[in-house]
Amino acid sequence: MAAVRSMAAVVLFVLSLAAAAAQLKIPPHEEVARMARFVVNRCDWASVATISTHEPVKGQPFSNAFSISDGPLGNGTGTPYMYLTQLEISVQDLQVNPQASLSVSLAQTHFCKHKGYDPQSPLCAHIILSGSVQAVNGTEAEFAKKVLFSRHPEMIDWPSDHNWFFAKMAISQVWVLDYFGGVKVVSPEDYYKATPF
Repeated sequence: MAAVRSMAAVVLFVLSLAAAAAQLKIPPHEEVARMARFVVNRCDWASVATISTHEPVKGQPFSNAFSISDGPLGNGTGTPYMYLTQLEISVQDLQVNPQASLSVSLAQTHFCKHKGYDPQSPLCAHIILSGSVQAVNGTEAEFAKKVLFSRHPEMIDWPSDHNWFFAKMAISQVWVLDYFGGVKVVSPEDYYKATPF
């Protein structure tokens, strides 16, 4: 009986994943800026690449995972916000050189797995944002806190003695790979003008 219940639970889980993937309606690949905004909003974390200031890889690219949010699902601003501490190795890199690249992929969602797309496939849309990471203050910091803590509630309880601060990716260029034919470049102006939903 326990085996039947266990099998039923697995079947329900697989069906729920399939339903979630089916509900995720991605923009057409021809609408490049819209696709970029959509993927950034759907992703909960990003790989952030900095130039290392630490031996033995000083001066080399260094990539690290960070939780992000650009706003509520289905209502994003396009600007990825992060909750950072100067104790973190990549944040120490950013203090020396704030230039960074931030990469997100629909592989984080159930969409690519449901469709049978490998994370490296162009059909599993991924976006690379180039620019600089900047601390935010005042009302923008309050907004960042709201959108990050709503999607990452564990952050509320992170150690208070780590001097956490809110930051954003100030975007200078957007790169989109969401179909065959190579990467497409989107200006920040077109990116922010796009309506992703």
